[in-house]
Amino acid sequence: MPRCHPVRLDLADRLSVEGAFNAALAEAGYFDVLINNAGAGHFDPAELLPLETIASQFQILVFGQIQLMQLALRHMQGRGEGLIINVTSLASRLPVPFMAAYNAAKAALAAFTMSIQLELPDSRVRIVDLQPADISTEFNKSVINTSNTDQRYAGMIAKTWEIVERNMKKAPGPELVARHVLRLIDAAQTPPRITVGDAFQSKIAPLIFRFLPQRVRLWGLRRYYKL
Repeated sequence: MPRCHPVRLDLADRLSVEGAFNAALAEAGYFDVLINNAGAGHFDPAELLPLETIASQFQILVFGQIQLMQLALRHMQGRGEGLIINVTSLASRLPVPFMAAYNAAKAALAAFTMSIQLELPDSRVRIVDLQPADISTEFNKSVINTSNTDQRYAGMIAKTWEIVERNMKKAPGPELVARHVLRLIDAAQTPPRITVGDAFQSKIAPLIFRFLPQRVRLWGLRRYYKL
């Protein structure tokens, strides 16, 4: 692509992240926008998830992205302007069964983003938590799914994965997210958090769940995933 300068980095390697950022900054001179949009997923019972798997999810989805955000913030604060968009997930509020590490990591990044928003009330560096619902991408093809799981969970896993796949196929395409990102870049004022997706997932469900007790939320999610 003309004027596109890709840089390779490994979010699991702190030196790689810092080196890639500094090299790109030296080439570009300055950054206007950082979009944290790394994705990785595991689909397994939370009870059986190895701690190494959970740590890997947090390294990719939380720690590596926080490092990039800190590097960008120091640069943007010095310039007096900038935009950081952290792509978390609606799963941080409405978790998907058998994706506990993913749900928790996205919730952690969302909470960290809100903390920085609290600490920088007068900064001209805008920070947005962008929470997509289901978006039709190739994400599910990269999700790691253990085939020889405990038989206690086999039926529930099969039902949930069927629903996850069906939702992905009928979800809006990534162009919807791209349009929202472009609007955020061009906007003079940005909201601290936006949700993107079909109307039910991104607007109606979060609004309803906000006012429900936890017991009812769990009941509703179990019904939704037929558990």
